[in-house]
Amino acid sequence: METNSTTYPRTVVQDTDERWQASTDRVEYVGMRVDGTPVVLNLTAHERLSPNRSLDLVRHNPAGFDWGYTGSGPAQLACALLLDYTDDETVAQQHYIQFRNDVVSQLVCDGPADCWHLTGKDIEVALAEFEEYRALTPDGGTPSSSLPANWSAVSRTDRTVFQRRDIDHYVVLAEGSEEWLIILCAQGDRAYPAPLDHRTLPVENDPASAVQELVAESNDLVEPEVDT
Repeated sequence: METNSTTYPRTVVQDTDERWQASTDRVEYVGMRVDGTPVVLNLTAHERLSPNRSLDLVRHNPAGFDWGYTGSGPAQLACALLLDYTDDETVAQQHYIQFRNDVVSQLVCDGPADCWHLTGKDIEVALAEFEEYRALTPDGGTPSSSLPANWSAVSRTDRTVFQRRDIDHYVVLAEGSEEWLIILCAQGDRAYPAPLDHRTLPVENDPASAVQELVAESNDLVEPEVDT
């Protein structure tokens, strides 16, 4: 089926990466508090960002947006920002939790005269990092003496991954320039793993205890199968 800009004004058939790259330099969002109410503007479109469209995907906070922590208001804002920027419901739904945890929770607006800015480039950088976690294919792995019997270490060229043997849960260990990012995620039938929880700690620290905490959390969420 052919589509065009007349039938679907914002759904022109083109490569997604090219569309996002074209948007990078000209998109900017700004957030502020007006009489205590969080307000987010799309400066490029000269309009206020509304939660209405994102509420059709997820309903974390019908009352509106917030930022600076990992709650329901920031989750709604994360979904709305990704949806507005990419115009792609799949991308927004798959990545908004991680975008909330990594980006929206870090936005700061301390007073009535203060505001935060988020550019298209900022969003591009975050999305590029999320892409690295797609399609974790189980490969058996090898047992680890520091983990329960239902977990194993999986060989990856670019990062360390621990795989749960009885269900599609993974702990992904990524080393940044200043800190570790350790993510518990679930693959299920998704093209992208869904983040369930995460830990961060200085890169000079041993991440083993954080990995063990997330492994234990997974086993608490879904009890391991008992061998008979």
